[in-house]
Amino acid sequence: MFDVVHSCGHAITHDLSGRWADQRAGYARWLAARACTDCWRAEQQADTASRAEWLAAKRAEEQAAAAAWTDQFDMPPLEGPETILDWGERTRHQLVTSAYTALVTEGTWDEADWAQLEEQIRLVTRAGWWIDQRDAGGADLPELLDAASDRDRPTENPFR
Repeated sequence: MFDVVHSCGHAITHDLSGRWADQRAGYARWLAARACTDCWRAEQQADTASRAEWLAAKRAEEQAAAAAWTDQFDMPPLEGPETILDWGERTRHQLVTSAYTALVTEGTWDEADWAQLEEQIRLVTRAGWWIDQRDAGGADLPELLDAASDRDRPTENPFR
């Protein structure tokens, strides 16, 4: 049994008999550098609220950027369940801007090549398709668009 005074100031007796004898003192020292279980849980619960606020602010910022980008480049609205449309729009924005960086800015594509790809991008309007591609790299976008099915492209008219 080891009496440990945690960094939060609480003294707790820990049963370290389940550890090898040569590891007990080091583990007790490690425990002393951390808050006790009750204080750690209270801190985590407080962090959950601030983390949720941070995430909501970040999502709102990303959504505003995606909406501005959609308007600027005349992208068609996405289709699908109402609950995923914003997510799909954010994902499309992130993937297409990543593709532009990889293919044009850092790659060998010129603006004419990009304009052709941009027309393909406009044809894929299913929000779920964009969400499914969220982990893809930007350089993979041309291949992914070629693999998109008719279900993902409800119209062949790039001018809507």
